[in-house]
Amino acid sequence: MEHKPLVVHSIINGEKKPTEKQYSRENPTNPDEIVGYAPINPREDAIAAIEAASDAFKSWAQTSLDERIERMQRAIQKLKDRGTELSELLSREHGKPLYDAQGEIFVSTMWMEYACNRVKEVITEKVQEHENGRTIISYDSMGVVSAIFPWNYPISLSTIKIAPALLTGNTVVLKPSPYAPLAVSQAIEIIAEEFPPGVINMVHGESDVGVELTSNPKVAKIAFTGGTETAKHIMKSAADTIKNLTLELGGNDAAIFLPEFDVNDQQAMRRLVIANFLNNGQICMIAKRVYVHRSIYHQFVEKYIEAANKWIRIGDPLNQETTMGPVNNQAQLNFVKGLLEDAKNRGAKVIPLGKILEQDVFENGYFMQPALVLNADYHERIVVEEQFGPAIPILPYDDEEQVIALVNESIYGLTSSVWGEQEHAIQVARRIEAGTTMINTAAIMGLDVRFPFGGVKQSGIGREYGDEGLLSYVHSHVINVPNALDLPYIPE
Repeated sequence: MEHKPLVVHSIINGEKKPTEKQYSRENPTNPDEIVGYAPINPREDAIAAIEAASDAFKSWAQTSLDERIERMQRAIQKLKDRGTELSELLSREHGKPLYDAQGEIFVSTMWMEYACNRVKEVITEKVQEHENGRTIISYDSMGVVSAIFPWNYPISLSTIKIAPALLTGNTVVLKPSPYAPLAVSQAIEIIAEEFPPGVINMVHGESDVGVELTSNPKVAKIAFTGGTETAKHIMKSAADTIKNLTLELGGNDAAIFLPEFDVNDQQAMRRLVIANFLNNGQICMIAKRVYVHRSIYHQFVEKYIEAANKWIRIGDPLNQETTMGPVNNQAQLNFVKGLLEDAKNRGAKVIPLGKILEQDVFENGYFMQPALVLNADYHERIVVEEQFGPAIPILPYDDEEQVIALVNESIYGLTSSVWGEQEHAIQVARRIEAGTTMINTAAIMGLDVRFPFGGVKQSGIGREYGDEGLLSYVHSHVINVPNALDLPYIPE
């Protein structure tokens, strides 16, 4: 079926903004096909979007919470109504299988609904009567929020910012990634229709736009999901005006398998394979390195290969049989292949996994066969760097002290997982340096939007999801009403 290329636009103060320049987004399954075009906004458009958001903030911050919730609920329903259309477009421009694109819409609306249901309780003013008087704690909106997000889960990583920002009375300027700009632009446009002009603005573009969004004095907060190196530039850009930051960054998430783990547990093995290769491994919280106790290592590898070959079916993401599509872009494909080549040159064994459904489709797109890496050294690139692609090293360890040290020496600390007898696994989990540690599962299968998500060390600052995700978009404002106005220890 042929599709006419889609053209998406920026949104500034409620209006679609035309631009002189556009860039194309190809279909990673068939790079000769252009899925659509997105604008290249100049820096002046970013300034105009921030100005519009700043002007809209004055009235939006005073809008009742009930009205904010009502508008958001209408937007949620419209996203659900157009879920089929959005997921198919996302699958075509991104390369993720259709089930994963549909799942992204599901998780996005689930979080938005949760935020609507929780925001009243979380940010309602608190009054405490005490012997010294009365203290009022209110939660004030921050102002303009710059929201910058990557291509791997563009709709969920935009709505994770939009919902709490708008519900708490802020306005937003969003910047999508050029590697998956189309479906998310449509989703943002759908949401923006339910809000006053200027409350939601969106610009596309290059580094000059990003610099403006992170340095402009009228921006109060930056919410960024993406790479650690980019985050360092953002922090420098934000430093002059001391902006509030939420940074959800990269990870090199470890999975530890304890000696009592049952290698014959087929469901657990399937969960691990999915935790390694969902979305082609292009997830910040995917399990990217696996440590297995030496006593079960060889049998574990055998059972893992069986499970991987059973679940992994590589093909066109719109094919219902497909569980893994192409890598999103050529640069990422080359990076992952480079890691594997480096591992092989250093003596590692690389084992291809899964079944290729259609060889001609596979050869035409940004496809690669997922790879298991054995016999790698603990400190090789394939182990210590974030692959963000379909390659996974499995390494043996001898005791808990060794494996905990190996896991914690990473500069990252986003998520992790421990697999084994539950109480034993919890004991080990307490010693891991990570924002989240999951027991007997990993990655998205252990994600719960009711609880905070974020990293430690170079995996980020702040939290999204849960009550903390809402509170990260407000300032607490303490109003103290003391009874005694004179301090007894200060002389007359």
